[in-house]
Amino acid sequence: MSQIPPWASEALAEVFDPCCKEKGISVVEMGLVRSVEVADGRARVELLLTSGWCPFAARVLTEVREKIAAQPGVEDAEVEVVWDEAWTVDRLSPRAARILRFLPPPSKVQDREAYILEELS
Repeated sequence: MSQIPPWASEALAEVFDPCCKEKGISVVEMGLVRSVEVADGRARVELLLTSGWCPFAARVLTEVREKIAAQPGVEDAEVEVVWDEAWTVDRLSPRAARILRFLPPPSKVQDREAYILEELS
């Protein structure tokens, strides 16, 4: 996973995938931001979508572009959806994973009781 500059993470901390807005999980915490690069005042942001059929994709792309374009030193911003990498739950921040409570596949949980106790603590 590419590093996202701290200024970009801060700028995008209040941009939400509409499906997770009520839970307060930003596009950064969802792992939707693959990269942010700036050259000569032009920012390029790569985003993944949780689903290629996301009905809110245009809205999220617009909000990301507006937030990044408003940052100091950025004159223009371009946001592109990348299709060469699928979004998976592995991209979730630890906080987002706890809130969404995605569980590993049963084959990865060797001691279910210990796993459940750890999750509840």
